[in-house]
Amino acid sequence: MRSVLISGASVAGPALAYWLGRHGFRPTVVEQAPALRGGGYAVDFRGEAHLTVLERTGILAELRALQTGGTPMTFVDEAGGTLLRLPGEFAGGDLEVLRSDLARVLHDRSRDWTEYVFGDAVATLAETGGGVDVTFTSGAARTFDLVVGADGMHSGVRRIAFGPHARFVRHLGYSVAGWDLPAGDGLGADTLAYNAPGRLASIGRHPRDEGRASAFMVFASRLRAVDPRDTELQKWLIADAYAGLGWRVPELLASLEQAEDLYFDAISRVDLAPWSRGRIALVGDAACGATLGGMGTGTALVAAYVLAGELARGGDAFARYEAAVGDYARRCQKGGDRTGRFLAPRRRLGARLRNRALGTPFLLRRMLEEGRKMPGRIELPDYAPAGHSGRRIDITTSDS
Repeated sequence: MRSVLISGASVAGPALAYWLGRHGFRPTVVEQAPALRGGGYAVDFRGEAHLTVLERTGILAELRALQTGGTPMTFVDEAGGTLLRLPGEFAGGDLEVLRSDLARVLHDRSRDWTEYVFGDAVATLAETGGGVDVTFTSGAARTFDLVVGADGMHSGVRRIAFGPHARFVRHLGYSVAGWDLPAGDGLGADTLAYNAPGRLASIGRHPRDEGRASAFMVFASRLRAVDPRDTELQKWLIADAYAGLGWRVPELLASLEQAEDLYFDAISRVDLAPWSRGRIALVGDAACGATLGGMGTGTALVAAYVLAGELARGGDAFARYEAAVGDYARRCQKGGDRTGRFLAPRRRLGARLRNRALGTPFLLRRMLEEGRKMPGRIELPDYAPAGHSGRRIDITTSDS
């Protein structure tokens, strides 16, 4: 039974662990967080390939019971008057769930045959004739037959095995931020969005908690990277970008001061080929990520399914995996190139043209149809897993 180390326990990692276990591998997932991450925003699935993989994974019905249904989005002027209303399916696709719910479901499905190690991370990788020698930030050292980086846009495995972040990650000219706050008064079922040139500010009620809301900001920025631990700098950058704006922006900025769950990142895309080197490969956002609007979650599940299946077939599995998924993933990824410009046009004319176009029922229907067709088709073999019986192993190496 071959051992596989997977770095990352968000979506791609547990999905890959599930399928590897089904094919008789022995997966270990290492995650630097002390436990599964909670919170997070909704993720959506679109098109036949996404839904087929969810069904084959055996989680489609469970996710349908957890779906948010998608949230309509209303663009408003400074006085709160409606400029454009988009239906829930515009952002929610065929199926929308909270990322935290998806991660939990995948973890639960895979944990009977997966060793989960929380509170640790890969520190070094050294490939040998017999495997990959791995040392962890905890000081532990182990050897695995294969290593897969499923650790997101800022992948540590990619940095160690392939090269610096800046070599593969292209900034698209915008930053994104989000945090939770009390819902307050005057907030209905729709997410409300307000534009100023190069900026979007929005607020929407939390789908699971009527008393909570989520702020979401997208703004033009040349900033390529900020230390993820420096939340004070992140808050200052947001406050500076939105200073002096009206509508509910002052309310949102006031809540930012107390935010403990701030998400902040540059909107970027990952361009890397090939996705493997020796015994080390990448999957999901680590291989072909797009921060926003690139259908990354669905692509990650498709890629995990194919990677595990090709590994089960043996031979040059990594090359076959990329040949099968690469073009599909990159077509999906391209959608993220336009997301910043769509949500936060740099000129008032751009926002007016967007509102006018999508306010036309015919053009809105066409755009919804194109969104479903964007990734195109991908042939998904039925790898016929042999099944696996195993025991659950959960390890926490941090003191937190």
